[in-house]
Amino acid sequence: MIDFGFDKIALIGAVALIVIGPEKLPRVARTVGHLVGKAQRYVADVKAEVNRSIELEELKKMKTEFEHAARDVEQSVQNVSTQIHQTGAELEQSWQGAGMTALPPNSGEHTGWVPPPPAYKHPKKNWRLKRGATPQWYKQRAGVRGKAQSGAARVARFRPPRVSA
Repeated sequence: MIDFGFDKIALIGAVALIVIGPEKLPRVARTVGHLVGKAQRYVADVKAEVNRSIELEELKKMKTEFEHAARDVEQSVQNVSTQIHQTGAELEQSWQGAGMTALPPNSGEHTGWVPPPPAYKHPKKNWRLKRGATPQWYKQRAGVRGKAQSGAARVARFRPPRVSA
C-alpha cells in the first residue's frame, strides 16, 4: 500500500488549500472521504467474497475426502462380512462332514442364550403426595415460621423500639 506520513498529508493539504481554495475545501474533503470509505468497503467486500469462495472450495474438498473414506470403510466392512459368511459356511460344512449335529438355538446348552429382561414394575409411588410433611399443629407448637416474610418486614419486626428522649 501507499505509505502516507504526516509530512506527506500536510503537503497534500497545503496544495489542496492553494488549488481549491478555502471556501470549497471542506466540501471537497468530505466528498473525498466518502469516496475513500466506499472504496474501502468495496475492497473489504471483495476480500470477504474471495475468502468465502476459498472456504467453500476447502469444504468441497473435505466433503469428497470424507465420502471416499466412507466408501472405503463400507467396502472393508462388506469384505469382512463376506469373509465371515464364507468362514461360517465352511465351518458348518466341516461340522456336518464330521457327523455332528448342531445344537438348537434355544436349548440350555447354547452359550449365546440370554434370558429376557424382567418386565417393568411401577414403584407405586404417588409423587403428588408429600409423605414426610410435618403436621401444621406441630409447626405452630414448635414456633416454626408458617408464612414467608420479606426482609424489610423481618427487620421491622425485630427492630428494638425507639426510646423518646
